[in-house]
Amino acid sequence: MTKEPSVAQRMVGDVAPKLAELTDDVLFGDIWERPGLAKRDRSLITVAALVALYRTNELPGHLRRALDNGVSRDELVELITHLAFYAGWPTAMSAMRAAKEVFAAAEAEGAATRERGMTDKTGTRR
Repeated sequence: MTKEPSVAQRMVGDVAPKLAELTDDVLFGDIWERPGLAKRDRSLITVAALVALYRTNELPGHLRRALDNGVSRDELVELITHLAFYAGWPTAMSAMRAAKEVFAAAEAEGAATRERGMTDKTGTRR
């Protein structure tokens, strides 16, 4: 059975296979798995850095990862609001638009899952 390509492999693997490999093996395979910080904390740090540095291409993926790692929508909104005063208003507004899109997609995905009967409204598997 063939392993499905990673996000990095799909994004840049055809032109930069080594960068995709390093992303998979070092960044996500090692750094994100180190025991010194919880994945939730790493997500908060990463989202804050991406917002502050105006890295809008990478932000949606890390917002999704943050939600998956237990960071709440309210916490992400508060993080972005807080950074408006340190990273700039336009930066925060752009980040908030990205967050709004990620939240809407996550809600739609959750609704679709519930509709298929896999979970109830609370997200509990049936």
